[in-house]
Amino acid sequence: MRSVPTTSIDLTDSAVVADPYPHFAREREQHPVAWHEASGMFLTFAHATVGQVQRDRRLGRLWKDKEPLDRLEPFNLLHRNQMMENEPPEHTRLRRPVASAFARGHVERLRPRVRELAASLLADVDPDGFDVVGDYAEPLPVLVIADLLGVPRSHAHDLRDWSQAIVRMYEVAPSPATVDEAVRAATDFAGLVRELVVDRRAQPADDLISDLVATELSEDEVVAAVVLLLNAGHEASVNVFGNGLTAMLRRGLRPGADVPRTVEEMLRFDSALQLFERTAMEDVRLGGEEQGVVVEEGQKVAALLGAANRDPAVFDQPDVFDVDRDPNNHLAFGVGVHFCLGAPLARMELAESVGALFETFPDLHLAGEPVSRGTFVLRGYRSVPVGGTRA
Repeated sequence: MRSVPTTSIDLTDSAVVADPYPHFAREREQHPVAWHEASGMFLTFAHATVGQVQRDRRLGRLWKDKEPLDRLEPFNLLHRNQMMENEPPEHTRLRRPVASAFARGHVERLRPRVRELAASLLADVDPDGFDVVGDYAEPLPVLVIADLLGVPRSHAHDLRDWSQAIVRMYEVAPSPATVDEAVRAATDFAGLVRELVVDRRAQPADDLISDLVATELSEDEVVAAVVLLLNAGHEASVNVFGNGLTAMLRRGLRPGADVPRTVEEMLRFDSALQLFERTAMEDVRLGGEEQGVVVEEGQKVAALLGAANRDPAVFDQPDVFDVDRDPNNHLAFGVGVHFCLGAPLARMELAESVGALFETFPDLHLAGEPVSRGTFVLRGYRSVPVGGTRA
């Protein structure tokens, strides 16, 4: 009987967190999938295998409440009712109303607003030196998603703080302080959304919360959907922007003539989301007959998106940032039933904000060393100091 390949990669090691890609490359050369005792999961390193994990309906998102249950109920409540943490038919029931609301044209009508916000934020920065994350990349998507949903702009700072506190729970080993902060954030976040739900029931508006309130979703499900959209709607955008921009500026690059194509490379090159879990609902073979393994029912497997997006079997010179890369079959938004619902908004927002930044500062350059968030699962920068001359 063939033994199961194993890996001892330490996903909490500072060197791996700082630059996981050489470590992924070494693992990928040995096996497309391997058992990781430290996390109690299989890890997948090859594009084909990560894609299989995302597409195979026998591998699902099966939410299990975090313990202690009484202490973590505010956090659990937001997740057990989310589309992302459920499989069909429940996933379909939760996703359909949100997808329908997105399809009503909310995203495209925000394009002029994105341009207006980008221009306004860039007009306020000091060209001699500013933090492009804190002064531009963070506030822009928060304001955009708040507008889309109908959350008052006065809560923009709260939304960012709450979101960051909640997503830190997704890291490999969250500390007790991180857990406490996530519970407080989940409580306050849900409280605000419940107030808005009551208001929209009484007085509907032209926003996504009003659309969701008018569906068959329960109040808990509406709250969970809104919090998910607020978190995912700006968290990924901020990190994709910071990671991609830093990669370009370190190499002296500018966006190509086709800015959306450059955005796709930003999404691929330094993935904002590195790890996404699935649980086997029955035995599943991953990685092919030669190097594959059987993931048994109940076992977990992690899709390492950053590893997939640097696979030389799919991408020519994967460690090169190519602003005009085409084709670009990255997996940053996922595939299958859990494909990111907000992908069109993220793509539009990133293309507009990146284009506006370089149009305003054609000679944009790093003005100091970027400061990493120091996290593995959600990869990004706390600050990226830049400078430039206004056009």
